[in-house]
Amino acid sequence: MRHFKTLSLAACLALPASMAAAEPLTIEWWHGNGGSIGRSLQVLVDDFNAAQDEYFVSAIYKGSYTETLTAAIAAYRAGQNTHPSIVQVFDAGTATMMAAGGAIYPVHELFADTGVEFDQSKYIPAVLAYYSTAEGELLSMPFNSSTPVFYWNKEMFKKAGLDPETPPKTWPEVAEMGRKLVESGAPCGFTPQWQTWALIENQAAWHNVPFAKDENGFKNPNAELLINAPFFVNHVQAFADWSKDKIFVYGGREGKSTELFSAGTCGMHLASSGSAGGIRAALGKDVAGITMMPYWPEVVDKPQNSFIGGATNWVLKGKTDEEYEAVATFFSYLGLPETQAKWHQLTGYVPITIEAGELTRAAGFYDENPGLDIAAKQLLLNPPTPNSRGVRLGNFPQVRDIVDEELEAVWSGTKTAQQALDDAVERGNRLIARFKP
Repeated sequence: MRHFKTLSLAACLALPASMAAAEPLTIEWWHGNGGSIGRSLQVLVDDFNAAQDEYFVSAIYKGSYTETLTAAIAAYRAGQNTHPSIVQVFDAGTATMMAAGGAIYPVHELFADTGVEFDQSKYIPAVLAYYSTAEGELLSMPFNSSTPVFYWNKEMFKKAGLDPETPPKTWPEVAEMGRKLVESGAPCGFTPQWQTWALIENQAAWHNVPFAKDENGFKNPNAELLINAPFFVNHVQAFADWSKDKIFVYGGREGKSTELFSAGTCGMHLASSGSAGGIRAALGKDVAGITMMPYWPEVVDKPQNSFIGGATNWVLKGKTDEEYEAVATFFSYLGLPETQAKWHQLTGYVPITIEAGELTRAAGFYDENPGLDIAAKQLLLNPPTPNSRGVRLGNFPQVRDIVDEELEAVWSGTKTAQQALDDAVERGNRLIARFKP
């Protein structure tokens, strides 16, 4: 794919004539993608650097998403111009970045000021809406967009006497199949990744249930949480009950539980679509099946839609005009159909432009790799409602930590689901109320 990507890049770059050819201008991109995803990210960066000699992008891994955000804020506040031109910020940090005011250079202004071409209409609406103002002005550059999808191990299903080509569609079916997996000798039936995002936030959207007041914070970042409502209590209590028989096993925060699935310990996994590349590399693409998230049939007749997670690239102020021309040129490259198609195919992240998805399908990729189009299908399953377009709350990374702590109290048996979620709402609301938009 590289040969035509490079040609497209050469065609799209509008480099200023004043740039010196001898020494490329270096810009830093701080990111939070480690492991196989980080290696795929570096492939894109290397392609950009090799395709032209005016600019050089230095991609620097700064740890987890939270660590990356914290490091960038600290560097900017230090006032020594040690902060990066670009910082990758996860979805939960969106309200924090929007409130940063003079520290950020909105992407729509960046393209207008530099004159680098950018066609916003080419991007998937669900992606744009999450990272734009109410007026539709794009604040950060979409990049690694993901949504939770459901994985199952076909070999473990076959060993348990289950049809390896028929995954569960509902949560009761997950429980039934999980029990059969355990009875066949599996140490674990099901484990979720990023439990607050995948198991709580996106399940609320999937069932069209509000996560917080004021349209999940989109109208007011100080909105109060609603996660102690009956839907959430019943949902969490079900997993607590299943944990007694190893139908459900908690594998840790963020992406730690993926090791349990990739190693063949658990037969089912709810995880980011962006984990598909690593999971398929570990188990084999013919073993790791991918399907839509399960739902509770007693709550809805059919699911609504999932919403975007992952991260976008934010531009920080305090750099030169030449550096911002470099940033805009690099962003233009990241948005190319060929670049996005390559990123999607390497990782499983959603192709964030319509053309990238069409290019991937036309190449026969989905025929050879069934399931990798599931994420986009979930996002586009139905038009988003105020309950299903995402969550945008103040201090949300810290709120997620609170929800993690309270869920862990349920999994350890020290609290009931009702007690834990009541405490999560009380503690979370106090933190949200302190946020200053």
